[in-house]
Amino acid sequence: MTSIEQPDAGKSSENPRGAIRVTKEEALRYHQEGKPGKIEVVPTKPVSSQYDLALAYSPGVAEPCRVIAREPDAAYRYTAKGNLVAVVTNGSAVLGLGNIGAQASKPVMEGKGVLFKKFAGIDVFDLEVDCSDPDAFIEIVRCLEPSFGGINLEDIKAPECFRIEEELKRLCSIPVMHDDQHGTAIITGAALMNALRLVNKRIEDVSIVMVGAGAAALACLRFYLSMGASPENITVVDRDGVVREDQTGESDPRRPFATSRDLRGLEQAIEGADVLVGLSTGGVVTADHLSRMTSDPIVFALANPDPEIDYEAALAARPDAVVATGRSDRPNQVNNVLGFPFIFRGALDVGAREINEQMKLAAARALASLAREPVPDAVTRAYAGTELGFGREYLIPKPLDPRLLTTVAPAVARAAIESGAARYRIDDWRQYEAELLSRVGIGQKLVTGIVNRAIKQRKRVVYAEADTYNILKAAQLVRDQGMAEPILLGSKNRIRRLIAEHGIEGLDECEIINPASEEALCERYGELLYRKRQRKGVTVHDARRLMTDRNYFGCAMVEAGKADALVSGMTKEYPKIIRPALQVIGPDSQVRRVAGMYIVNSARGVYFCADTTVNLEPTAEELSDIIGLTARTVRFFDVEPVVAVLSYSNFGSTRASESDRCREAVRLAKERYPGLVIDGEIQANIAIDRELLAENYPFSELVGRAVNTFIFPNLSAGNIAYKLLHEIGGAEVIGPVLMGMAKPVHVLQLGSSVREIVNMTALAVVEAQRNDERGRSSGPALPGTDDADPPRRT
Repeated sequence: MTSIEQPDAGKSSENPRGAIRVTKEEALRYHQEGKPGKIEVVPTKPVSSQYDLALAYSPGVAEPCRVIAREPDAAYRYTAKGNLVAVVTNGSAVLGLGNIGAQASKPVMEGKGVLFKKFAGIDVFDLEVDCSDPDAFIEIVRCLEPSFGGINLEDIKAPECFRIEEELKRLCSIPVMHDDQHGTAIITGAALMNALRLVNKRIEDVSIVMVGAGAAALACLRFYLSMGASPENITVVDRDGVVREDQTGESDPRRPFATSRDLRGLEQAIEGADVLVGLSTGGVVTADHLSRMTSDPIVFALANPDPEIDYEAALAARPDAVVATGRSDRPNQVNNVLGFPFIFRGALDVGAREINEQMKLAAARALASLAREPVPDAVTRAYAGTELGFGREYLIPKPLDPRLLTTVAPAVARAAIESGAARYRIDDWRQYEAELLSRVGIGQKLVTGIVNRAIKQRKRVVYAEADTYNILKAAQLVRDQGMAEPILLGSKNRIRRLIAEHGIEGLDECEIINPASEEALCERYGELLYRKRQRKGVTVHDARRLMTDRNYFGCAMVEAGKADALVSGMTKEYPKIIRPALQVIGPDSQVRRVAGMYIVNSARGVYFCADTTVNLEPTAEELSDIIGLTARTVRFFDVEPVVAVLSYSNFGSTRASESDRCREAVRLAKERYPGLVIDGEIQANIAIDRELLAENYPFSELVGRAVNTFIFPNLSAGNIAYKLLHEIGGAEVIGPVLMGMAKPVHVLQLGSSVREIVNMTALAVVEAQRNDERGRSSGPALPGTDDADPPRRT
């Protein structure tokens, strides 16, 4: 079956593009460092005073308890039940690991909880039940029903999983779904709907061969029957051959699909078949098998990490085939994450008592329909280099398509209401869509989208501090993903020693350069710098000497076209990187100055903050430039900016030089950038609190809008604000994003983690891709260019 946990894991020998090398030590460190595990419980109400505690616990908690005792469904109003799913397992069939037991399966179940939260805003408690007896397991889970709005059964071995799910569905009045079965069935069902449409065949007429007879395979076949497939047209082949009536007992779960025909092996079963679905093991299907199928065959080879037949091999054998696999590095990835978060989301939002066949069919039809719609530019950019449009290489949507939430969840909710499974109705579907979007922030999707855009076109990235473990590990990861070809600057002996000490693989072919030992290159790049800076006090000797500095050398490689981007700053102060960048590469010809921005991913949403790193005390004119540069950069992330220029004053409430300067910057920005939603000067809390803003300043352009971009009056305010949000507020910060450079240069924070370095590399690569597309033009024209001497930074 398919899964999103390590979708391409296990390919250690060839390491295909997209497969990530993870050592045992790294995986253990990831799960152990900081707070052990991957999830935590966070209060959703204030508990900072005696009054708060009285409401949260005694005596106030008694009131909702009394209401729920009289009216059990009130638990959906007064508790977290309506947004809480139990991910339950006994660890008897953990993908790729087998029967490892309940406790050992906990990391996988926590990971499933993370996916529920990330994609659909659903909270999860993972429950690892140490029980191998199906009857006892059923009773344990049944008794937990009052706690949850839904139950996701996971990694339970067959045939017990069939009975467990059926009994729990019968006994419980909340949705119960074994995702290993039905998630795969729904996604393959959607892909099959569209594949049949492409080849102009009807499901009622086609012959289907299923390779594999496990839980997922049998669930898929049952789902295909509900889609209209004929039982007489289905043949199942497992490790023992064709599943036949004369070899299966009445209690055998394979019995409904056993054939009465005298077929023995796959060679006979596949003769003249229209559809082959593989949910078994890698390499069991050959080119000869496919040659026996009818015209325009549909081949879903879904074993992971190695499909029953490789995507390329299938098309080589049958160019007329429509092919899907479970791999993320091939077209038509059948991935369960397209289903379960959104199915449970829709079910929870109407208080569904079950996930019935109508709801599952609605999910599959919604997925199939979405794939036939025009693909938004944001999704196309997330998968840059791939032409996305309904066809043989695009049967089902991509996992990063933001429309999944607002397409699948409402379809499931509607089906629940229409089939009588819902406790509640939804009357305003537009309002429901807005509520769905508010449940999940764009933060992680934003980062993931940038990473996925980066891996579509590899660029050469210079790492000026390659003699550190974090840089080398990040270089390994970006190379493994096909995101970048690293160029490593530093002592060759030290870099190779670190690679050997830490067992870092995949960097053997990377170019390693020690500028201090490259006299000829330093002379050549020194000439480049001298030509740029000869009238600014730099001599030929100075320029050549500066090139022994790795940051000057790395910038010169980018400027000379020997590399596409530079990432540096993990071990050095910001000015020591930005100065070489400005002197060697310089600002884009269309901008007046460069500026710095941080992306702050908080519990309340994603905010773009500028200038946080470069300009010390910008004038009104300079602030206006920064506003335009920031707005352009925010749009680069597929977000429409809503800009607040911050101050300690609200629209003239305090007259002082700083507030006057901010007010004038807003006036200039409105003139220069028509269509940009912007206002100020305004206090930060007023800009964020939409009700407070509307009540006190109804004239503001920001009323009724969610502000997402903040412009600070000076570097001190911006720098302090983002660091406090990061350290005290617990927000994740991404950056600094250096805006306005002619070519991508990004300066890391001191002590950046591997993850932060990878994210910044992705951003640099996507900028380089964009510059290629636009002939180095990075956006709409802004006022001309200033001197290249860097501003000061605190």
